[in-house]
Amino acid sequence: MTASSSTPSPSTGPAAPPHDAFGDRVEHAIEAHTAAPTEATPPTPRRLRRTIFWLAVTGVSIYLVFPSIVEVFGSWRQITRFSLLSLLVMAGLQAASLACLWALQWVAMHGVRWRAVISSQLAGNALAKIAPGGGAMGSALQYKMLVRAGAPPAATVTALTAVNVLVFAMVLAMPVLAIPSLLRGGVNDTLEHTAFAGLGVFVAASALGAVLLSMDGPLAWVGRVVQRVRNRLRRGSEPLTRLPDRLLRERDRLLATLGPRWKRALLATVGRWTFDYLTLLAALAAIGSHPRPGLVLLAFCGAQVLAQIPITPGGLGFVEAGLSAMLALAGVSAGDAVLATFAYRLFSYWLPLPLGLVGFGLAPGGKEP
Repeated sequence: MTASSSTPSPSTGPAAPPHDAFGDRVEHAIEAHTAAPTEATPPTPRRLRRTIFWLAVTGVSIYLVFPSIVEVFGSWRQITRFSLLSLLVMAGLQAASLACLWALQWVAMHGVRWRAVISSQLAGNALAKIAPGGGAMGSALQYKMLVRAGAPPAATVTALTAVNVLVFAMVLAMPVLAIPSLLRGGVNDTLEHTAFAGLGVFVAASALGAVLLSMDGPLAWVGRVVQRVRNRLRRGSEPLTRLPDRLLRERDRLLATLGPRWKRALLATVGRWTFDYLTLLAALAAIGSHPRPGLVLLAFCGAQVLAQIPITPGGLGFVEAGLSAMLALAGVSAGDAVLATFAYRLFSYWLPLPLGLVGFGLAPGGKEP
């Protein structure tokens, strides 16, 4: 059975945004950061205390993970182990990942100019990587830039929320794709095998996403399984009873936001993570390390979850420590795990930062929000 036809159409008004916890945090953060007061008001003592508290938490967290940051970036002297071709390949893969994200946002925005989408994403992404709790601040900045370029405010909030939910949901689902690889065994011993591993992830993730977005039964089954596991793990809490229905309802709202081009949005979402995953595989292959792709996929997905930790910008430190440790568990030598993590983070985290300035420079003019 396909999504219900009673779902409100985006053309008749702004679709209701998804109301899961992650989507709510993004939407509320956008609204909080974009509300334009009529006159300047001093920060309240409560807000000031909260800001000081989170800055302190960020400082302590960076202090605790600082040794991991130093270890990872101390490996820069071994950059000569990467050939120029391998560095160009990793840069190209990250560019393709960014292009997929731009395509996804363009589909969700329904007619917003490419220039506005690209410039706002570059600027918002850069801010998200340098500011504590940066994900919300990055989304708020992108919202402001899009509205300034002429995008409808309500529809922009809905679109950004839907994009974030879809992107994060995909990375949560991708570990399932590692199971066949783990059962099959084998290693990733050539660049051709690296490419085939990425192609396999792309095809499998696209098929999985299409099934969950277009059919009620599989998504409801997932909801029942998650609900059952949660209720068993938290017997003292009030049991969940309607999680499958909620998943179906939120899926329909997501489809209403994306419109008839939801298949393009799905392919763009899968491409965004597949090219990012291939960047890590390419880094490992370039230094002669060939672990099982399934284990690397698990390490990759774990790193993306760590990147959502809001107490350091972009999960700085947590990702370096977690990814290098998980790669070591996947069979990569300690030195190679640290070096591959450095190369991956160089292209996925650090090099996009100056592109934020490019985004500001490319931003089209328009009305103020």
